[in-house]
This record gives sequence, structure tokens and C-alpha cells, in this order.
Amino acid sequence: MIKLFDSHCHLQDPRIFKVAPILIRNSLDTGVIHFAVNGVSEKDWHLVKEMSDAYPSVVPNFGLHPWYVSDRTDNWLNTLKKFLEATPSAAVGEIGLDKGSIGRKIDFTTQVEIFREQLQLAKELKRPASVHCVRAFGDLLEIMKSMGPFPAGLVLHSYMGSAEMVPELSKAGAYFSFSGFLMSMKESKAKKMLKSISPERILLETDAPDALPKASESDSLFLIDREVSVTEELLDCGENLLTKKESTSDNTCHDESSASEPPEENLNHPANIHHVLAYVANLLEMTKEELAGVTYQNAVRLFSYEGSKLLKEGNLVSHCLRDLLTCLA
Repeated sequence: MIKLFDSHCHLQDPRIFKVAPILIRNSLDTGVIHFAVNGVSEKDWHLVKEMSDAYPSVVPNFGLHPWYVSDRTDNWLNTLKKFLEATPSAAVGEIGLDKGSIGRKIDFTTQVEIFREQLQLAKELKRPASVHCVRAFGDLLEIMKSMGPFPAGLVLHSYMGSAEMVPELSKAGAYFSFSGFLMSMKESKAKKMLKSISPERILLETDAPDALPKASESDSLFLIDREVSVTEELLDCGENLLTKKESTSDNTCHDESSASEPPEENLNHPANIHHVLAYVANLLEMTKEELAGVTYQNAVRLFSYEGSKLLKEGNLVSHCLRDLLTCLA
């Protein structure tokens, strides 16, 4: 089975938090081994931590997203530092810059200040960081050059920048992560950009519950209806909580599975990383197996820093192999 690493998602999002255990289980069954779950504000950091404590597959990230900088408390930076220090396996994220429709409502000077403080914290703690950037790549590059390099790595999540910016961003320590949003980019532009990136810096993600990828009619998606509640019945038949696109099943485990009209919004599921894999592999003219192997190893390398779960898992495997070889000698 192909092994995949979802390098950026939000399983603590209130739209899917209650069903996160089911989503994790189903994703694991499809070969998604790890999930980098990103907090976005002081209000959800504790949920990310609880999820990572409960599920070894979850890699926690704590950060203040640019959309929520106005909601921060006076003590936000100390609180963030405490979460990171108390969770050695945690990275910094989601942080960043946004000049988009939401970003324009938030003072950009403040965004830059908050972003710089979190980047500095990531450097001090030698942790990677997951970065959101919308219409601000020039500003991002300037900041990265002034504060970098970042040997622990920066994940430019759902990267939609130009091919021309890739070399300079790479020099500063950037990794480039791709979600279903890539499918909205003109294919020729996306292909040029992808081919400008060194394979060892490419990652895959879902950004679930957002960034639902496109799929062909013959290749259906895992979907989660917007309105869903968890009951004992749903937990007992959690497999059926996930509906396939164009499914006509009348299974009673899902309230809307037999509805004649589709839900207004379908939420993305981490298992849909397989669709991102197929799309990116096609543009790079690689097999899915080749790209999965490269991106999985990239993510494991990125998140295997001192104190991380992945480093401990790797050391455990090494010890087991060493002991086995000793016994066979």
C-alpha cells in the first residue's frame, strides 16, 4: 500500500472535530500514515494538543493564523511558547501573511509583526513552521531573507506562487506543499511551477476540511456533509459516514446520503490526498508510487526533529532492527 503524509490539515476544525476519530481511522486504512494538524488561534491549540496526545499519527502544530491576529490576547506569545515547550513533537503553524479579501480587513503591519515573532520562536526552538501566504509572496521572501535561513524548514502550504520565486524561497529553507487548490491553477502554469522545485522539497497535503480536490466522474471523492453529529450509531458504522461523490446509497448511518439534492457544501477529508497525489504525479510525469515515496520521506525528514514523535519512532525502528540483526549474527 502507498504510504502518504498529510503535511497540512485542520482536524480540530469545529466543522469536523466531532468526527475526527472516524476520519483518522478511515485515512489510515487508505495509507495516510501521518497528519500535521495545524492550530490557528489560542482557542484551538488545546484541541490540537489533545488530539496529538490521543493519536500517535497526529503531528501537532501551534500557531496564530493571520486571519485571527485581531483576536489574540496580550499573553498570546507566552501561551504559544508554553504549548510548544510542553509538546516537543510540535511544529509552529499555521502562521503567515494574507492580503486577500479577509487579509485586507486585518492591518498588514500587524500581520507582519505577529508573523516575525512566530518565525523567531520557530528558529529559537529549532522547529519547522507551516506558512500561509496569499498575495504576499514578495513580502514573505523579504522577511525570509532578512530572518533566514531556516534550517528546520518552512512549509509553504497550498503553494500557489510562481515558478520564478521558487529558487530564492528554496534557498531560505522553504518546502512546497500542494493541496486540491492547485487544481484551480492553469495547468501549464502549475506544471512549470512544479518542475521548478527540487523533488526533495515537495510535500502533499489536504488542508482538510477545505481545499476539496476535483475528481473525474470515474474517480469519486471522500466527502463529509457540512451538518453532521456523532452518535453511537454513527460511531458503530463510521465507514458509512463517508460518502462517495455521486453516491446514491440510502444507508441510514448518514442522514443526507439518500437526499435528492446534494449538500450546499462538501467538506474535504484527509483520504482525498490520494487525488492530490495523482494530479501532481501526472504533472511531474512520475508514477504515483514514486511521488508518494519521495513526499513521504520529505515530510518524515522535515518533522523528525529532536523531541518529535517521528524521530522517536525512527529510533525505535532502528533499535529493533539492530537487535534483530544482533540475534541473527
